[in-house]
Amino acid sequence: MSTAIVYTEFGGPDVLTVAEIPTPTPGPGDVLVHLDAVGVNPIDHKLRSGLRPSAVITTPRRLGSDAAGTVTAVGAEVEGFRPGDAVVVFGAAGAYTTDLVVTPSSLVPRPPQVSAAAGAALGIPVGTAYQTLRSLAVGAGDTLLIHGGSGAVGQAAIQHAVLSGATVLATTSERRADRVRSLGATPLPYGPGVVDRVRELAPEGVTVAIDLAGTDEALEQSIDLVADRRRIATLVRGRDAAGLGIRAFSGGSPEPLTAQQLAWRAEAIPVTVALLAAGRFSVELGPQLPLADAAEAHRLVEAGTDGKVILLP
Repeated sequence: MSTAIVYTEFGGPDVLTVAEIPTPTPGPGDVLVHLDAVGVNPIDHKLRSGLRPSAVITTPRRLGSDAAGTVTAVGAEVEGFRPGDAVVVFGAAGAYTTDLVVTPSSLVPRPPQVSAAAGAALGIPVGTAYQTLRSLAVGAGDTLLIHGGSGAVGQAAIQHAVLSGATVLATTSERRADRVRSLGATPLPYGPGVVDRVRELAPEGVTVAIDLAGTDEALEQSIDLVADRRRIATLVRGRDAAGLGIRAFSGGSPEPLTAQQLAWRAEAIPVTVALLAAGRFSVELGPQLPLADAAEAHRLVEAGTDGKVILLP
């Protein structure tokens, strides 16, 4: 038997319960992974609460897309993976569990330098950040302003932008400024005067902006600073983007991701795993809780906590 976290109604964290389920068997083309760590993402509590619309619940439902573990069985026709392989899991469904069946397209080999917790922290944050940077063509010669640089997506965006040759400025609290600075960005305190401070630090101008804060001020500041609105993106205020002439890649955006954008999100994981193994990328880990404490993990994410919250099956 395996253990999974399920919910049968929308609501607060307490709707999450522990269930014993039959250990799944991989079918043709599938891989069974025993999970050692599961990443908790904001989308998880939004789906659980009903804040992010989803279908009516008719059977117990599971959460989670990002994890890491060890392959325990492979189905027929699977190439490239075998039992005993350490892997990173991304883009999966129902990862709040001990044993998960996925397709090989959701797996990346995990080298020994990358811990299970670090691997489980990558999927959504890194994929979102990398795809956004690629969609905005961020590279050498760009000056990028990130609103909200200390969260998981912000930290990934800073690092990949710096690696691409861009100069990065990122808003953050004073308490988190050192973390943002350590990743290669210039931290900017939230509050009045951001535009003036940006212009002082970047007298030649800002060429790209990414909104991870979702405030009116962040959007207004981006539009004020960046001449080309097609190089402004929000990951929080998707439904407002078209009216402002800017781009949106999540946050309720009515526009689905293109095939190329989805390919970039998948490409981000092996690229980042290799950087992690080489010591050229940093993941900030936060609280690590037993799988059975998924409700508490959701409370932590909703309240806001430093570092990635990880469940340990």
